[in-house]
Amino acid sequence: MSKKAYKTPGVYIEEASAFPNSVAPVETAIPAFIGYTPQANHNGQDCTFVPTKITSFLEFQQIFGFPEESEPVQQYSPQYYLVKQNSKPSNGDFLLIGSDYYSVLPDASTIYYLYNSVKLFYQNGGDYAYIVSVGGYAKASGAALPLGNPLLNPNVQLSDLLKGLEKLKQEERVTMYICPEATLLSLAENGTLMQAMLLQNSEMQTAISIFDIIGGNRENPLGNTADIEAFRNHTGTTGLNFGAAYYPFVGTTIMGERDLNFTNLFGGDISKLATIFNSLTKPEEKTLEFLKSIYSSENAQSVSEKHRILLVISPLYKDIIATVLKLANILPASGGMAGVITMVDNSRGVWKAAANVSIAGVATLPIKIDQAEQEGLNVDISGKSINAIRTFPGMGVLVWGARTLDANSNDWRYINVRRTMICIEQSCKKACKGFVFEPNDANTWAQITSMIENFLNSFWRQGGLAGSTPNHAYFVNCSLGTTMTSQDISDGRLIVNIGVAITRPAEFIVISFTQQQRVSP
Repeated sequence: MSKKAYKTPGVYIEEASAFPNSVAPVETAIPAFIGYTPQANHNGQDCTFVPTKITSFLEFQQIFGFPEESEPVQQYSPQYYLVKQNSKPSNGDFLLIGSDYYSVLPDASTIYYLYNSVKLFYQNGGDYAYIVSVGGYAKASGAALPLGNPLLNPNVQLSDLLKGLEKLKQEERVTMYICPEATLLSLAENGTLMQAMLLQNSEMQTAISIFDIIGGNRENPLGNTADIEAFRNHTGTTGLNFGAAYYPFVGTTIMGERDLNFTNLFGGDISKLATIFNSLTKPEEKTLEFLKSIYSSENAQSVSEKHRILLVISPLYKDIIATVLKLANILPASGGMAGVITMVDNSRGVWKAAANVSIAGVATLPIKIDQAEQEGLNVDISGKSINAIRTFPGMGVLVWGARTLDANSNDWRYINVRRTMICIEQSCKKACKGFVFEPNDANTWAQITSMIENFLNSFWRQGGLAGSTPNHAYFVNCSLGTTMTSQDISDGRLIVNIGVAITRPAEFIVISFTQQQRVSP
């Protein structure tokens, strides 16, 4: 029956809503990468410190990569040095050239992780992502990292990363924070950044942070537990259920022989490379002649062509490049894990733990973890669990853990529980905003209750909630005397209580929404 008053004769059409309001589930796998990029130029505008959405690695390259020219451009150009040792090195990667041992050491000022981490993300099923570029690459130091020293890049600044993190307060769609270059900071600065990320996560309640552990790129001569303890000592105690850590780094196949060349050795000084070839008992004469032509600028071929020729004519050059590639391909696991989580969300759902799955593009691990070592990662007196990445015979490299840093909490011990709750909370929160200016009465309460129950029922039927019946899986309460008092209604507060069973039937995690309604005059 129409309630409108028509003042003139005619034909009128009234469209009635056939379906009630509904809760639309929010997207669950949108990471934000914070770090250094080759450049940051979006449609001619500098987008440094501007969260920029990308949908593919190609789009990432177009915005944050160097422009491609006739000669392929190295988007990421780490520098490595071969340093002669008096005896066989006890740690680190090395080459035996003739009768001499050479340690392969990076110029720490040229090591960055974000570019290859984004590539690893897309290799593992990544979709949408936000990039917060905090600046470009700085100049090389021109010297090798001393053997045994921790890998710290002096050009990676805590202030830059904190500023990039602050910009993400504007992006509520982001559900994961990734900062792979945090591992290039000192332990103290890395701890400051991690605590800031967890604090922002707990305040916004829209995203988790995925952490890597300093020292996860190589065996620690003092024992790997030293790196684990240092990590636990620097993460603080706030917002631990919004964080997850993975250990160790991963040996990837992201970079190939065409991605590095002789310009990545000795700062591009070809004469130092030639000196090593001259030291051989039986020098590679053909290789030395070719290196001489490159040094004297008599060779007009492109760098990539010269590199390909050297790979063919010189077994030693091929070995050097292979060793350097092995080092350059060791990456923090967080970028790959963001891709794995996205893939699992899209194929199974946010409630499925991203564990017992492989990471595409990962061939080896720099640190091998066995069952006994993992026990110390999963359970610790601090309660801060760390997820292991392990190699299994016949199965390859698998993610073997799905815990948050808050392992002492029965509610928030698992990453999939935390992320499922974020999805439910944010979905219901956004849907309830449509009732802000509705009267705070029984009709509104019934509509909200029905809307959320329909959403949770669909969630349960997809497998997102535990329980053989809806009553065992969820409940929604919103009424006077149950969730609200007369004073609440007078003050314009509408309170909804939601309980969901994520891991076990009828064991509910309760969400309480308090929404400020319009107060009648």
